[in-house]
Amino acid sequence: MFGIGSTELLVIMVVALIVLGPKNLPNIARTLGKAMGEFRRVSTDFQRTLNTEIDLEDHERRKKEAEKEFFDDKAKAEAPKAEAPRTEAQTAEAAKPAAEAAGKNA
Repeated sequence: MFGIGSTELLVIMVVALIVLGPKNLPNIARTLGKAMGEFRRVSTDFQRTLNTEIDLEDHERRKKEAEKEFFDDKAKAEAPKAEAPRTEAQTAEAAKPAAEAAGKNA
């Protein structure tokens, strides 16, 4: 407990008994016990809140990575469909406007 040995704790209790007296010591011990209990509850709640926030942030990060991976894979799967191989006739048709524009400029 806080790095205090049993002998040191006994000395502290004897000094407290001498300084505070036998009438006030139980009330002070009770108040100190309640304060320590409240401190533990608050620190546990704070730790739980931090862990929840960390888990939420980690979940959001993994969700974004999964969405990115899913949509990248989906885009890659659709890309070959959009860029189907052209036939010679399609290539010639696509080259005509460029050739005509070059002829007008010359």
